[in-house]
Amino acid sequence: MSDAANFVEIDWLGRAVRVETRWVAPEKSAVRLLVFLHEGLGSVAMWKDFPQRLCAAVGCRGLVYSRPGYGRSTPREPDETWGPDFMHRQAFEVLPALLEALRIDEPVWLFGHSDGGSIALLYAARFPQRVAGAVVLAPHIMVEDLSVQSIAAARKTYLETDLRERLGAYHDDPDSPFWGWNRIWLAPEFRNWSIEKEIESIVCPLLALQGARDEYGTMKQIQGIAQAVAQAELVELPDCGHSPQRDQPDLLIAAVTRFMQQHNPGDPP
Repeated sequence: MSDAANFVEIDWLGRAVRVETRWVAPEKSAVRLLVFLHEGLGSVAMWKDFPQRLCAAVGCRGLVYSRPGYGRSTPREPDETWGPDFMHRQAFEVLPALLEALRIDEPVWLFGHSDGGSIALLYAARFPQRVAGAVVLAPHIMVEDLSVQSIAAARKTYLETDLRERLGAYHDDPDSPFWGWNRIWLAPEFRNWSIEKEIESIVCPLLALQGARDEYGTMKQIQGIAQAVAQAELVELPDCGHSPQRDQPDLLIAAVTRFMQQHNPGDPP
């Protein structure tokens, strides 16, 4: 993955917003494009070299971006609060606007982690003709007590340790992603959030993976995906927490490579 970040401007929330992007193997223009969607505290930089490793193994090119409020993208406004539909807005507004700005009109593969996995599911359900396939890691389709407990613990850690300073290495304004994400997940009105019915319209190949020791969700998340999407394949990763790309990268790459090559991602669009 190139060390140089590029910025794309989109119109969102009534203002111009810049989105940080990086490309992996852009010269492979005749193969499928894999779009990476990061977690609730993620960014382009927090993926580290994983997108490059995965794209090399699969034989595809990649697009990595930081959502507005994250990384080097335009930070969240101080008075901007995220509602229970914040992931829907990313899937239905921001991602389509980004792909349009980049003039990407081919069906893409989606690779989403955590909140990014939920966004990938929502996009695949709403825009089936635009998605060739999807891989989701530790996605959320409902709110579990375990998730709320761990996110509450993250709030305490952010306030009482050097977590804010450490996140500053990956975000221009670490308060922007942290409080945007943390406050809505802990809000009482978010407890009934669910996308279980919405994802029933997904028709693309779908691989859902979950760490056996995920501190933010249980196997019920991907089991619920299998109940809603008949063609979904599930993988439970042993000795793995919420971030398979960090805890079990080799197992993850092997599983994703097998799945994607089975569905011919290297074929010309």
